[in-house]
Amino acid sequence: MQAGIIGLGLMGGSMGLALRELGMFKSIIGYDSNALHLQQALSLGLVDEGVSLEEIKQCDVIFLATPLEAMIEVIANFKGVGKHCVIIDLGGAKQRVLESIPKELRKNFVAAHPMCGTEFYGPKAALKGLYQNKIVIFSDLEDSGELQRALAKEIFIGIGMQIIKLDSKSHDRHIALISHLPHIISFALANTVLSQEKKEMILALIGGGFRDMSRISKSSPIMWRDVFRHNRGHVLEALELFEDELIRAKEMLYKEDYEALEKWMHHANELQNFM
Repeated sequence: MQAGIIGLGLMGGSMGLALRELGMFKSIIGYDSNALHLQQALSLGLVDEGVSLEEIKQCDVIFLATPLEAMIEVIANFKGVGKHCVIIDLGGAKQRVLESIPKELRKNFVAAHPMCGTEFYGPKAALKGLYQNKIVIFSDLEDSGELQRALAKEIFIGIGMQIIKLDSKSHDRHIALISHLPHIISFALANTVLSQEKKEMILALIGGGFRDMSRISKSSPIMWRDVFRHNRGHVLEALELFEDELIRAKEMLYKEDYEALEKWMHHANELQNFM
């Protein structure tokens, strides 16, 4: 079999490395709209060959690892692929992508969200073992073809992932809380400090707490712009819930109710019992 990867950044490039380790495919070809990224991917051995989108359509398995808006554009041009072709998206929001799939392509398509990544992006961010021992969420799997379901499961299990099945609406609602909300908070935290007059002095003092919370603010703005656009409603709901907690903390500080503040923090400590 031959695998194709569209989008050769962190997720797509790391998938190329994982598929090479898997040994299931005779060749792994790739496409990226950024010519420099494609050249870097070839130099780093993430794919065997750079090709056109039209050539990618001939692959047995195609991975979509682009920002979500670009993914929808690519899917619109995928009419005419073979009935046995497996198209797997690696995007972080599902409902709008799934709604965009032409009816005749739906059985070809498997919606997958690997729960892994780093704050870095581009081909140089690709990591061997990125997917190992991580979770992948399959959404609306019952709408995919039998062959496509079976092959997707084989690939993700083969690269070391644990499969969880979830409908696309639940996926987008839950992921808004545990992935999208932390990212938008991190961007906001970074911008809060950057807006200060003496930001250089402030940043010279930073310790582990700020580094931990601001780390993901280095993530790709283009990718996250599309995630926030696609999952706007659920992200807004998550932000409102977070704002409620911030207001509670603010009110306790205004009232100097440190006993209540301590209880509030103790309750937050309980999260670690579930992790």
